[in-house]
Amino acid sequence: MRKHKTAFTLLLAACITLGLGFALSGVGKAGPSRLQSPRASAMGSQQSDKAMHPALRLKLPAGAGYAFKRMAALNLQQSRRSKRSAAFVSKAETKDGIPIEDVSAVVVGSGVSGSSLAFHLDQANVDVVCAEANDVVGGNLISRKNEQGFLWEEGPNTFQPTPQILRYAHDLGIAKDLVFADSKLPRLVFWDNQLFPLPSKPQDAVFNFGLLSWPGKIRAGLGALGIPPFYQPPPSGREESIEEFVTRHLGEETFTKVIDPFVSGVYAGDPQKLAIRAALKKIFALEQLSATGGFIPGAAVRIKQKKDDESSPAYKAEWREGVEMMPPGGSLGSFRNGLVQLAEATEQHLNRDVSGQSNKKKKLRTSWKLRDIRKDEDDEGYYISVFDTPEGQRALRSPALAVTAPAHRATSFLQNVAPAAGAEMEKVYYPPVASVTLAYPKSALRQELPGVSETGGLQGFGHLIPRKAAAQAGVRTLGTIWSSALFPYRAPEGYEMMLCYIGGSRDVGIGDMSEEDIMDTCDRDIRKILVRDDWKGDAVKLGIRKWQKAIPQYQKGHLDVLQTIDANTPEGLFLGGNYKTGVAFGDCVDYGIQEAKQITYYLQRFENKNGAKLRPDVSKAVSKTLDAVLG
Repeated sequence: MRKHKTAFTLLLAACITLGLGFALSGVGKAGPSRLQSPRASAMGSQQSDKAMHPALRLKLPAGAGYAFKRMAALNLQQSRRSKRSAAFVSKAETKDGIPIEDVSAVVVGSGVSGSSLAFHLDQANVDVVCAEANDVVGGNLISRKNEQGFLWEEGPNTFQPTPQILRYAHDLGIAKDLVFADSKLPRLVFWDNQLFPLPSKPQDAVFNFGLLSWPGKIRAGLGALGIPPFYQPPPSGREESIEEFVTRHLGEETFTKVIDPFVSGVYAGDPQKLAIRAALKKIFALEQLSATGGFIPGAAVRIKQKKDDESSPAYKAEWREGVEMMPPGGSLGSFRNGLVQLAEATEQHLNRDVSGQSNKKKKLRTSWKLRDIRKDEDDEGYYISVFDTPEGQRALRSPALAVTAPAHRATSFLQNVAPAAGAEMEKVYYPPVASVTLAYPKSALRQELPGVSETGGLQGFGHLIPRKAAAQAGVRTLGTIWSSALFPYRAPEGYEMMLCYIGGSRDVGIGDMSEEDIMDTCDRDIRKILVRDDWKGDAVKLGIRKWQKAIPQYQKGHLDVLQTIDANTPEGLFLGGNYKTGVAFGDCVDYGIQEAKQITYYLQRFENKNGAKLRPDVSKAVSKTLDAVLG
């Protein structure tokens, strides 16, 4: 028995390290490319080779850097000599009379992905314009505040801190406005009409974790070690779902009580349909790294890799202040004025030189709704993007165009330039989800809840609800974040504020309900779990946002869909967003950083090939980037 307890202790330690405890706020970026073994990488790539410099994929031999740069310089000279007659000529308007403006790159969308991409292109001295269809920036980042002193989110709610996010905040000048929840707050799971805290220490996993039975703990521990017959190798010839993968490794009980609510919190998805290698890449990679196939040996390898990566001078040099600012593990982060502050700060930075002037002169333009994308008839190396704007139709002409809109919205824009890619994007499924924010007097809370009897208020991140437990208890919500427990300043004295999520791919009927009915359903669920039976007051109904198409589902075959999209995307067109790079806040920030490098390099290639006169500082920025990569 002692051996079994030790095995399960190691399992929970690994799971905690990987951030499996509570996932309402999303999954962090998988990290360096070495996370996946060659075997895993061969199963599907999300990166298009045609816009990727070889040095970013392969380790070049010594001396190759100089040779490549010398060759590039000679090619540039030859290209400019031979193509001066085809030099770029600016246009005043399109052939159908739409005023046109020439820039180096256009970014469509100012959500997390678009804001990050536009900012990092600007940092590379690329002449970029970011166009946002709404009259405010942020896309799905929606932070609200009322006169009573409540501050809440109606889109993404928090982020798991990464050096990428923190460096971005530092470079925007808003690092002072970062706020972090106490990492020691418990995460909870609702089961059998009780709230069970997930273990924060290995010994708690063994002796104080009442959610799992002893047989369930033993089964999970031995499977995590990779000991047959508890661990069985993956099936050949087919892609596994999250449910199949986790049950094979850890058993049915751990899946049902721990992983099922985790998946609901991240994707609002169906674990029978979501693909493990696409949706939970970090967990999938553990089996590839493990000598036995079990999670624990794989986690040991990954922990060492991560430690080596993060201690390297190159890592610290790239992420700078982002490394130094990292809070304790397990923290959740936001900004003083809500997540939208990141997008608003990006807007202020991009428009720093044109404050108060017309949209036309700004680098980030609101109320610019994309209408059409076409190739320039006179030079197919350029894209013409047509927008409906407050001043009428306007067009931007650029050699590089990045569309960060959701797949279901981007499809209609691609008919003239990438119809096959657009058709493939229609396969990405987005279920309906609603976010509902309610508040209750602290006096209405059940006394047995964490922190209530000691402090009068909730102490915890929030609770997740397995679908089996939800059916048994007659509740419908996926989970609830205890918002004012995370950030007490966001609710006035005497109140607890809570953010519920409801709907998803296993409850699509939420899309047909009225907002009032959805709020009432969330109110009933909170009363069953958190509010005293004898309290008959009314909840403070703060906000609701119903997304008919909410979170992209990384279902079986998703990576194949992405490969087909990439294969049918022409040069100069960059399709991205959370349906490609991950749904977490950090994934979207890192997408902007990495895609900015690809676009900057592409613009240099474009100039070399066409002799086009892009801004000189673009060339300088790319040369500096190549020096860092190849030198």
